[in-house]
Amino acid sequence: MTLEKTERTAPGTNETLLLTAAAAGLFVFQSLASKAGGLVAGFFDYDSIDKDGVFMYITVHHLVQMAIACAAIAIAGKMPGGPGMLRGADFHLKPRLSKTGIRYTAVFSVIITAYVFISYIAAYRLGRIEPPGCKLTAVNVLGSLGFQLLLSGTSEEILFRSLPITILRLLPSRQGHGRQFLPVVIAAFLFSLAHIRWSLFPISVSFSCFQLIYAFILGIAYGITFLKSRSVLYPAVMHGLSNFVMVGTGYMFALI
Repeated sequence: MTLEKTERTAPGTNETLLLTAAAAGLFVFQSLASKAGGLVAGFFDYDSIDKDGVFMYITVHHLVQMAIACAAIAIAGKMPGGPGMLRGADFHLKPRLSKTGIRYTAVFSVIITAYVFISYIAAYRLGRIEPPGCKLTAVNVLGSLGFQLLLSGTSEEILFRSLPITILRLLPSRQGHGRQFLPVVIAAFLFSLAHIRWSLFPISVSFSCFQLIYAFILGIAYGITFLKSRSVLYPAVMHGLSNFVMVGTGYMFALI
Protein backbone atom coordinates (compact mmCIF):
# COMPACT_ATOMS: atom_id res chain seq x y z
CA MET A 1 0.00 0.00 0.00
CA THR A 2 2.78 2.41 0.91
CA LEU A 3 4.76 1.52 -2.20
CA GLU A 4 1.73 2.07 -4.42
CA LYS A 5 1.14 5.49 -2.87
CA THR A 6 4.79 6.44 -3.38
CA GLU A 7 4.66 5.40 -7.02
CA ARG A 8 1.59 7.55 -7.57
CA THR A 9 3.04 10.68 -6.01
CA ALA A 10 6.56 10.35 -7.41
CA PRO A 11 5.81 11.97 -10.82
CA GLY A 12 4.39 15.08 -9.15
CA THR A 13 7.36 15.24 -6.78
CA ASN A 14 9.79 14.88 -9.68
CA GLU A 15 8.02 17.63 -11.59
CA THR A 16 8.22 19.98 -8.62
CA LEU A 17 11.92 19.30 -8.15
CA LEU A 18 12.58 19.76 -11.86
CA LEU A 19 10.65 23.04 -11.98
CA THR A 20 12.41 24.29 -8.86
CA ALA A 21 15.85 23.42 -10.26
CA ALA A 22 15.02 25.02 -13.61
CA ALA A 23 13.69 28.19 -11.93
CA ALA A 24 16.82 28.42 -9.77
CA GLY A 25 19.04 27.97 -12.82
CA LEU A 26 17.13 30.63 -14.73
CA PHE A 27 17.41 33.03 -11.78
CA VAL A 28 21.19 32.55 -11.68
CA PHE A 29 21.49 33.00 -15.44
CA GLN A 30 19.33 36.14 -15.47
CA SER A 31 21.26 37.60 -12.54
CA LEU A 32 24.60 36.90 -14.22
CA ALA A 33 23.37 38.36 -17.53
CA SER A 34 22.34 41.54 -15.74
CA LYS A 35 25.60 41.74 -13.78
CA ALA A 36 27.59 41.16 -16.97
CA GLY A 37 25.66 43.97 -18.62
CA GLY A 38 26.57 46.30 -15.78
CA LEU A 39 30.21 45.21 -15.89
CA VAL A 40 30.56 45.89 -19.62
CA ALA A 41 28.61 49.16 -19.41
CA GLY A 42 30.96 50.34 -16.67
CA PHE A 43 33.98 50.11 -18.98
CA PHE A 44 32.93 53.09 -21.09
CA ASP A 45 32.95 56.83 -20.61
CA TYR A 46 29.74 58.48 -21.82
CA ASP A 47 30.46 62.09 -20.87
CA SER A 48 30.50 63.33 -24.46
CA ILE A 49 27.03 61.89 -25.11
CA ASP A 50 25.38 61.62 -21.71
CA LYS A 51 27.17 63.85 -19.24
CA ASP A 52 24.50 63.35 -16.56
CA GLY A 53 24.64 59.55 -16.80
CA VAL A 54 20.92 59.21 -17.52
CA PHE A 55 20.57 56.77 -20.41
CA MET A 56 23.82 55.52 -22.00
CA TYR A 57 24.94 53.22 -19.18
CA ILE A 58 21.55 51.51 -18.98
CA THR A 59 21.39 51.31 -22.78
CA VAL A 60 24.68 49.42 -23.00
CA HIS A 61 23.66 47.29 -20.01
CA HIS A 62 20.44 46.19 -21.73
CA LEU A 63 22.15 45.60 -25.07
CA VAL A 64 24.67 43.28 -23.39
CA GLN A 65 22.09 41.33 -21.38
CA MET A 66 19.94 40.97 -24.50
CA ALA A 67 22.92 39.66 -26.47
CA ILE A 68 23.63 37.13 -23.71
CA ALA A 69 19.99 35.98 -23.69
CA CYS A 70 19.96 35.64 -27.49
CA ALA A 71 23.22 33.68 -27.39
CA ALA A 72 21.73 31.31 -24.79
CA ILE A 73 18.65 30.83 -26.96
CA ALA A 74 20.79 30.09 -30.02
CA ILE A 75 22.84 27.54 -28.07
CA ALA A 76 19.75 25.95 -26.51
CA GLY A 77 18.19 25.51 -29.94
CA LYS A 78 21.15 23.40 -31.05
CA MET A 79 21.23 21.07 -28.06
CA PRO A 80 20.81 17.31 -28.68
CA GLY A 81 17.19 16.51 -29.44
CA GLY A 82 14.72 14.19 -27.89
CA PRO A 83 11.23 14.35 -26.39
CA GLY A 84 10.78 17.48 -24.33
CA MET A 85 14.28 18.76 -25.11
CA LEU A 86 15.23 22.16 -26.50
CA ARG A 87 16.49 21.30 -29.96
CA GLY A 88 14.49 23.25 -32.50
CA ALA A 89 12.43 24.94 -29.78
CA ASP A 90 10.55 28.05 -30.87
CA PHE A 91 11.29 30.93 -28.49
CA HIS A 92 8.89 33.14 -30.50
CA LEU A 93 11.47 35.83 -31.24
CA LYS A 94 10.19 36.47 -34.76
CA PRO A 95 7.56 39.21 -35.18
CA ARG A 96 4.24 37.81 -36.38
CA LEU A 97 0.87 39.33 -37.08
CA SER A 98 -1.48 38.30 -34.29
CA LYS A 99 -4.96 39.74 -33.80
CA THR A 100 -4.85 38.50 -30.22
CA GLY A 101 -1.49 40.19 -29.63
CA ILE A 102 -2.75 43.46 -31.10
CA ARG A 103 -5.94 43.32 -29.02
CA TYR A 104 -4.10 42.52 -25.78
CA THR A 105 -1.56 45.27 -26.44
CA ALA A 106 -4.28 47.84 -27.17
CA VAL A 107 -6.28 46.98 -24.04
CA PHE A 108 -3.14 46.97 -21.89
CA SER A 109 -2.08 50.36 -23.28
CA VAL A 110 -5.38 51.96 -22.30
CA ILE A 111 -5.33 50.41 -18.82
CA ILE A 112 -1.70 51.24 -18.01
CA THR A 113 -2.02 54.82 -19.31
CA ALA A 114 -5.15 55.40 -17.23
CA TYR A 115 -3.53 53.86 -14.15
CA VAL A 116 -0.37 55.97 -14.46
CA PHE A 117 -2.25 59.23 -14.97
CA ILE A 118 -4.66 58.57 -12.11
CA SER A 119 -1.74 57.66 -9.83
CA TYR A 120 0.17 60.83 -10.69
CA ILE A 121 -2.89 63.04 -10.33
CA ALA A 122 -3.52 61.58 -6.87
CA ALA A 123 0.15 62.00 -5.92
CA TYR A 124 0.11 65.59 -7.21
CA ARG A 125 -2.95 66.50 -5.16
CA LEU A 126 -1.32 64.96 -2.08
CA GLY A 127 1.94 66.82 -2.74
CA ARG A 128 3.91 63.60 -3.16
CA ILE A 129 5.40 64.11 -6.61
CA GLU A 130 9.08 63.24 -6.37
CA PRO A 131 11.57 65.33 -8.34
CA PRO A 132 13.10 63.61 -11.38
CA GLY A 133 16.49 62.02 -10.90
CA CYS A 134 18.06 64.16 -13.61
CA LYS A 135 17.99 67.61 -15.18
CA LEU A 136 15.15 67.81 -17.69
CA THR A 137 17.27 68.80 -20.66
CA ALA A 138 16.31 67.80 -24.20
CA VAL A 139 19.15 65.25 -24.34
CA ASN A 140 18.22 63.66 -21.02
CA VAL A 141 14.50 63.49 -21.75
CA LEU A 142 14.81 62.21 -25.31
CA GLY A 143 17.59 59.77 -24.40
CA SER A 144 15.80 58.27 -21.41
CA LEU A 145 12.39 58.10 -23.11
CA GLY A 146 13.96 56.59 -26.23
CA PHE A 147 15.59 53.90 -24.11
CA GLN A 148 12.38 53.12 -22.26
CA LEU A 149 10.27 52.89 -25.40
CA LEU A 150 12.65 51.04 -27.73
CA LEU A 151 15.04 48.96 -25.64
CA SER A 152 13.84 48.33 -22.10
CA GLY A 153 11.00 46.03 -23.16
CA THR A 154 12.89 44.43 -26.04
CA SER A 155 15.82 43.39 -23.88
CA GLU A 156 13.91 42.36 -20.79
CA GLU A 157 11.16 40.42 -22.56
CA ILE A 158 13.72 38.20 -24.30
CA LEU A 159 15.53 37.54 -21.03
CA PHE A 160 12.54 37.36 -18.67
CA ARG A 161 9.74 36.03 -20.89
CA SER A 162 10.89 34.30 -24.07
CA LEU A 163 13.75 32.36 -22.51
CA PRO A 164 12.20 31.16 -19.22
CA ILE A 165 8.65 30.49 -20.41
CA THR A 166 9.84 28.44 -23.39
CA ILE A 167 12.27 26.39 -21.31
CA LEU A 168 9.77 25.78 -18.51
CA ARG A 169 7.02 24.75 -20.92
CA LEU A 170 9.29 22.14 -22.50
CA LEU A 171 10.02 20.36 -19.23
CA PRO A 172 8.38 16.92 -18.93
CA SER A 173 5.11 17.30 -17.03
CA ARG A 174 1.52 16.22 -16.69
CA GLN A 175 -0.70 18.20 -19.02
CA GLY A 176 -3.40 20.58 -17.92
CA HIS A 177 -4.41 24.23 -18.24
CA GLY A 178 -2.99 25.11 -14.83
CA ARG A 179 0.30 23.40 -15.62
CA GLN A 180 0.58 25.31 -18.92
CA PHE A 181 0.04 28.61 -17.07
CA LEU A 182 2.61 27.83 -14.37
CA PRO A 183 5.63 28.92 -16.49
CA VAL A 184 4.03 32.36 -16.84
CA VAL A 185 3.77 32.65 -13.04
CA ILE A 186 7.35 31.46 -12.49
CA ALA A 187 8.68 33.85 -15.14
CA ALA A 188 6.74 36.73 -13.53
CA PHE A 189 8.17 35.79 -10.15
CA LEU A 190 11.72 35.79 -11.55
CA PHE A 191 11.02 39.15 -13.20
CA SER A 192 9.87 40.49 -9.84
CA LEU A 193 13.05 39.21 -8.16
CA ALA A 194 15.11 41.07 -10.77
CA HIS A 195 13.87 44.31 -9.24
CA ILE A 196 15.67 43.56 -5.98
CA ARG A 197 18.92 45.51 -5.79
CA TRP A 198 21.68 43.41 -4.25
CA SER A 199 25.43 43.06 -4.17
CA LEU A 200 27.91 40.70 -2.55
CA PHE A 201 30.82 43.10 -2.11
CA PRO A 202 29.72 44.67 0.15
CA ILE A 203 26.67 42.60 1.05
CA SER A 204 23.53 44.70 0.60
CA VAL A 205 19.89 44.11 -0.33
CA SER A 206 17.21 46.72 -0.99
CA PHE A 207 13.79 46.61 -2.57
CA SER A 208 10.33 48.14 -2.67
CA CYS A 209 7.42 45.80 -1.87
CA PHE A 210 5.14 47.84 -4.13
CA GLN A 211 7.61 47.58 -7.02
CA LEU A 212 7.94 43.81 -6.59
CA ILE A 213 4.15 43.32 -6.64
CA TYR A 214 3.77 45.75 -9.56
CA ALA A 215 6.46 43.93 -11.55
CA PHE A 216 4.84 40.56 -10.82
CA ILE A 217 1.41 41.71 -12.03
CA LEU A 218 2.88 43.21 -15.19
CA GLY A 219 4.92 40.03 -15.68
CA ILE A 220 1.71 37.98 -15.66
CA ALA A 221 0.17 40.28 -18.29
CA TYR A 222 3.29 40.12 -20.48
CA GLY A 223 3.53 36.35 -20.10
CA ILE A 224 -0.10 35.71 -21.06
CA THR A 225 0.31 37.93 -24.10
CA PHE A 226 3.49 36.07 -25.06
CA LEU A 227 1.69 32.73 -24.95
CA LYS A 228 -1.47 33.90 -26.71
CA SER A 229 0.29 35.84 -29.47
CA ARG A 230 3.21 33.41 -29.86
CA SER A 231 5.55 36.36 -30.38
CA VAL A 232 7.78 38.33 -28.01
CA LEU A 233 6.97 41.43 -30.07
CA TYR A 234 3.70 42.22 -28.29
CA PRO A 235 4.89 41.93 -24.66
CA ALA A 236 8.00 43.90 -25.66
CA VAL A 237 5.79 46.71 -27.00
CA MET A 238 3.61 46.57 -23.88
CA HIS A 239 6.65 46.64 -21.61
CA GLY A 240 8.32 49.52 -23.44
CA LEU A 241 5.10 51.52 -23.57
CA SER A 242 4.49 50.97 -19.85
CA ASN A 243 7.95 52.28 -18.98
CA PHE A 244 7.66 55.16 -21.45
CA VAL A 245 4.31 56.31 -20.03
CA MET A 246 5.52 55.97 -16.44
CA VAL A 247 8.75 57.93 -16.97
CA GLY A 248 7.24 60.46 -19.37
CA THR A 249 4.33 61.24 -17.07
CA GLY A 250 6.77 61.69 -14.21
CA TYR A 251 8.69 64.26 -16.26
CA MET A 252 5.46 66.04 -17.17
CA PHE A 253 4.22 66.36 -13.60
CA ALA A 254 7.67 67.45 -12.43
CA LEU A 255 7.34 70.50 -14.65
CA ILE A 256 3.93 71.51 -13.32
